[in-house]
Amino acid sequence: MKIELCFGSSCHVKGSKKIFALLQEALSADNLTDKVELAGTLCLGECKANGANLKIDDKVYTGIRADNFDEFYAENIKKPLIG
Repeated sequence: MKIELCFGSSCHVKGSKKIFALLQEALSADNLTDKVELAGTLCLGECKANGANLKIDDKVYTGIRADNFDEFYAENIKKPLIG
């Protein structure tokens, strides 16, 4: 799985640095770091979202924030990787 987190100016202001740290922590805690390529990217074109944007493989997700991260991670990253 390839995860690209936007670090463009809009997402940066909306907390992409915090989301990146949360991703690293969650992947490590679940022993999934070897199953994921985690990278930063520039604008994904969804700047109006209320939160950071990221892309998993070819699908863009918008509005990722610290307060909805756990649910997003469980459903869109952990579940597809471990079933």
